Amino acid sequence: MSLVECVPNFSEGRDAANLAPILDAIRSVPGVKLIDHSMDASHNRAVVTLVGTPAAASEAAFRAIAEAARRIDLNRHTGEHPRIGATDVVPFVPLEGSSMEECIRTAHALGARVGKELSIPVYFYEAAARTPARRNLPDVRNIGYEKLREAVAADPARVPDEGPRDRLHASAGATVIGARNFLIAFNVNLETEDVAVAKEIAKKIREKDGGLPGIKAMGFFLDDLKCAQVSMNVCNFEATGLERVYQEIEKLAREKGIAIRMSELVGLAPRAALTPGLPERIRLRDFDPKKQIVEELL
Repeated sequence: MSLVECVPNFSEGRDAANLAPILDAIRSVPGVKLIDHSMDASHNRAVVTLVGTPAAASEAAFRAIAEAARRIDLNRHTGEHPRIGATDVVPFVPLEGSSMEECIRTAHALGARVGKELSIPVYFYEAAARTPARRNLPDVRNIGYEKLREAVAADPARVPDEGPRDRLHASAGATVIGARNFLIAFNVNLETEDVAVAKEIAKKIREKDGGLPGIKAMGFFLDDLKCAQVSMNVCNFEATGLERVYQEIEKLAREKGIAIRMSELVGLAPRAALTPGLPERIRLRDFDPKKQIVEELL
């Protein structure tokens, strides 16, 4: 049987009661397993992981996008993380028996349906991108909801791939849908409130600025923890593992007289990325292998 992972990100990280019906929409689809969800108040974002056949995962994602559009108003949303939609990003990841080509087809079919039935503009990214300029998620999402709302009607480079071509959804914004390999969302919190330090470290370690292969990084201030954070997507853990990127951040922070408070995994990671003893060495907060290693949950 062909299985895919789908990891929708919703712009709701503070109200669990508002997220609950979105999760219920996913659970309502036969053959889909909701294996993880987490909320981040500072980012005001929820990351959800589900597994199923391509058709079932697509149906679950559609129902969740529709429910999020009813419940999340981007005009009232604030948070540290960049976003352009109530359902901000929906990647499909090949698992056992599936392929990247199958995930691309699934992403394109879902995007067409979201655009037509929900009138939410859709941009395709990573392997599902229809133009090279949209392969990289930050390039699609870089101006944020408020600026995109104005730019979509005036800038040809911002015309969506599916759905309304000259306007965003009045409250749900737009959604980015794609296909990619396994990505690990990994954050390192610093013992400082100086967000400029986190931003400087992020720039030094991310691949696009000459840093580590497969690393996308940003610097944030976490109001709830009163500290600066280097927030990352580890896009190729075989090229740059969690320990390697942790050590580089530790070195750069130490040069400024700053220690690392802890690291954290957002969502799941494959077993191969978390070798024995690694969680302790990188000070991984509240790590539970039975809940955070994807193979344990299939």
